[in-house]
This record gives sequence, C-alpha cells and structure tokens, in this order.
Amino acid sequence: SIFVQVQQPLSPNMTFWPLRLFVFFSCTFLHQIRCFSWPSKALGRAGTGRFATSDNDDADKLLSKAELLRREIDDFEQRKRAEEEEEQRQIDEAKAEKQATRNRYSAVVPILKPDGNSQLERCDFKPRWQDGSSYITTIEANLPLGVILGESEQFAAATEVDEVGEDSNGFAAGLRVGDILHACTACKVEMEMPTWQLLAGGIGVPKTKTFMYQADGRPFEEIMEAIGSNRQDPENKPVLLVVERRD
Repeated sequence: SIFVQVQQPLSPNMTFWPLRLFVFFSCTFLHQIRCFSWPSKALGRAGTGRFATSDNDDADKLLSKAELLRREIDDFEQRKRAEEEEEQRQIDEAKAEKQATRNRYSAVVPILKPDGNSQLERCDFKPRWQDGSSYITTIEANLPLGVILGESEQFAAATEVDEVGEDSNGFAAGLRVGDILHACTACKVEMEMPTWQLLAGGIGVPKTKTFMYQADGRPFEEIMEAIGSNRQDPENKPVLLVVERRD
C-alpha cells in the first residue's frame, strides 16, 4: 500500500541525493568562475556541453566588461589627477607671480611701534611708472648725502635725485640720478616721563625716536627737513632711503 511504502526506510543514496546535487552544482559554478575549461568537460560528459559553453561565453563577456570598466575608471582617475595637478600648478604660478610683483614694489623697513620699539616689516609702495619698468629698492647712506634732490618734472608731488656728487656718500651707497624718493628715516624728539617723575611733577626726559617718513605727496621742503633730522640720531645711524628705480 501507499502507507506502507511511505513508512519504508529510504536508502542512504536516496536520502542524500538533494544535498549531493547541491554540492555538485555549487562546485561546478565555482569552477566555472575560476577555471572555464573544467565545467565544459564535466558537463559535456553528462550531455550538457552546450549549456557549459554558453555559460563560459557569458562569463567571458562579464570579465571583458569588468576589465573595460576598470580601465575606464583608471583612465578617469588619471585624467582627474592630471586636471587637479594642472589646476594646482596654475594656482602656484599665480601666487608666485603675485608675490614677485609685491617683492618688486615693496621694501622691508623699520616701523615704529606704540611701545617705542621698531620692528622690521615689508611695506608696499605704489610705483610711479605703471609700465612695469621700475622696482623699489632701499639705500643706506651717511649724512651728508652729497646729492641734489629736486621736484620731479615728470610726476606730480614727487622728489627725485637730480645729481650725485662723485666720491659722495650717496654715490658710495648706490644712489643714481633719476631715483624717485618714496620714503626715508626721520628722527623726532619726544619727552618721556617715568612714573617717579610724573608723581614728582617733573617735565620728563627727551628721547630721540627714529621712524619711517612717507615722502609721496609731501612738500619738498618738508622732505628735506625729514632727511636732515637724521643728524639728531644719537647712534649716528645712516639714513635709510626707499627709492624707485627703472631697470
């Protein structure tokens, strides 16, 4: 009867055949991915060679597409890196050009701070020549300079070097005819009053301070006084001149 047949024990081969089929096809699939020759032979002997060949073709196509995609990604990344490097190069060049322009039209000079001390700082000066043919430089020379300064005939409210005496301090320092004066050191005397003098009602102690005098747009007589004021320097330091010179 059907009931008796169902209750009969199954043979071990019949019990595990689904698992064996699962393992077989799993192994077949893995080998098909790793080595494409084995499935065709194994399945060919089982009479399914056409399906194995088709699967191999599909796998080859997938691998080809994957390889093509990988190459496209590599090409894209290389182009992206090249674009980023080119963009960074242009940024660096622009920064370098800007810094070079600033260095050309600036000078490091001592700046008097509120506490009475001087600190070296780079200051920018607007060039008189706008064609890029000039540059800013500094000259240190002892007084007397031995040069003749005058009002520029080419630029308004500008002072330039008209003559440089031979064997003069200005000549030895490197001043040239045609140099445009932008700034120079100047000295001023201020009364400093220590706390004990302030309490005692004293008038203070005179102290000479050196500062940078801006010559652009200033009256000619005032500029001459500023240069001459360096004689008051107790340390007898040379005059620092900021001039614009053509190449």
